[in-house]
Amino acid sequence: MNETQELRNRLTGIFERSGWLGYLFERAGSLSPYPYYIGAGCLVQTVWNELTGRPPMYGISDIDIVYFDDGDLGYEAENEVVEQGKRLFAELPFPVDIKNQARVHLWYPGRFGVPLSPYATLEAAIGTWPTTASSLGVRKEPDGSWRIYAPFGLEDLFRLIVRPNKTLVTESAYYAKAEKWKSRWPELAVIPWEA
Repeated sequence: MNETQELRNRLTGIFERSGWLGYLFERAGSLSPYPYYIGAGCLVQTVWNELTGRPPMYGISDIDIVYFDDGDLGYEAENEVVEQGKRLFAELPFPVDIKNQARVHLWYPGRFGVPLSPYATLEAAIGTWPTTASSLGVRKEPDGSWRIYAPFGLEDLFRLIVRPNKTLVTESAYYAKAEKWKSRWPELAVIPWEA
């Protein structure tokens, strides 16, 4: 077994041992017909908690679920999915943030001051997330298999390395996120922007 497959197996093993994440993955499957991913923070932080001996839910503040529907870019259509998610995940201990990645370009420049072209796919969106470790999307397929999208691999995640993905994030936003994480997981190695 190569290192990539070994890390993927470690990742899904951690998720399978997590009761609340198992519930999340099972419930998220009913968000179809859109392809979706559970992404970034809650997954990354669950792995860091496992690696550093912290409680499974330590430091997690919300759950990000992303999907892609470029057939209707209206707020109302996205809000319908958000409302469905509120009902679907009402028993979870964290708020669930559901976003249609096909419409991010409509609000991102106003919120973050960075121009953004429309994403062509859900995977293209994940590839712009702020760090190499957090550029991660995972879902359970209907047949029970795992779909993992990690464009920068899983090595930084399992080595507790925070490295900027400069595709979209600004230097100040990267450091703000890295410092917040470092305050919760002091074991993290934060790679300087200039490196």
